[in-house]
Amino acid sequence: MTATIFRPPTLEDRSSSPYLRLSLAPVGSAPALLDSAWWPRSRDLEAELPSLTAVLDPLWGRITRVTVNPTHWPIIPRKVRVAGHVVNVGWFLAEQDEHEVLLLSYHAGRWNLLVIPPQTPAVSAAWLMAAASDPLGTSTASRLMDEAARLRTVVETDRAVEAVWDSEGGHEARDPAARTRIPAVTAAAPNQPKGM
Repeated sequence: MTATIFRPPTLEDRSSSPYLRLSLAPVGSAPALLDSAWWPRSRDLEAELPSLTAVLDPLWGRITRVTVNPTHWPIIPRKVRVAGHVVNVGWFLAEQDEHEVLLLSYHAGRWNLLVIPPQTPAVSAAWLMAAASDPLGTSTASRLMDEAARLRTVVETDRAVEAVWDSEGGHEARDPAARTRIPAVTAAAPNQPKGM
C-alpha cells in the first residue's frame, strides 16, 4: 500500500548535496524519547531513505522497516531498495508523531528519529539536532519543533525591536563618540564663603 498526499514539490524538496545530515545520541547513553535527528534534503522518502539506512545499518544492525506519519510526506512507497536489501515502509497517522520516523531492526531494536523539515534554517536545525541527540532528553519530536519555532519567534522579535531602535537613532546613542557633550558647569558649593 502506498499513501499519497497531493502536494506539488517545491524547490526546497529537491536534493542538492550528497552529504547525510544526521545527529546521533552517544553510544551507551540512557534511553531517551528520541535517539537522534535527521535533516533530509527533501520530502522524497524513496530518495532519502537509502542514504539514511546505509549509514545506520552498520551502526544499529540492518534496518528492515521504517514507519512515518504521512502528514509531511507526499508519497510513501511500500518498499525501498537499500544496499542489497529491501526496507519495508509503513505509516501511521494518529499513532506516530508527525515529526518522527521510526526505524526497526529485527536484530537490534527500534529507534525514533526527529525529522527536521528540509527548509529549516541551519541555526534552528543545529539546535534541533543537538536537542534530539541529548541522552537526557525528555521531549517528543513535536515538542522540540514547537520549542524551535518559539525560539525563532523570539529571535525575530528581538531583531525587529533592534531594527526599530536603530531606525530611531538608538545605534548612534550607544556610540560614545556620537553623544552630545554636556558642557561642564562650575559653581561654588553652597554654604561656603566666597574667596576661600
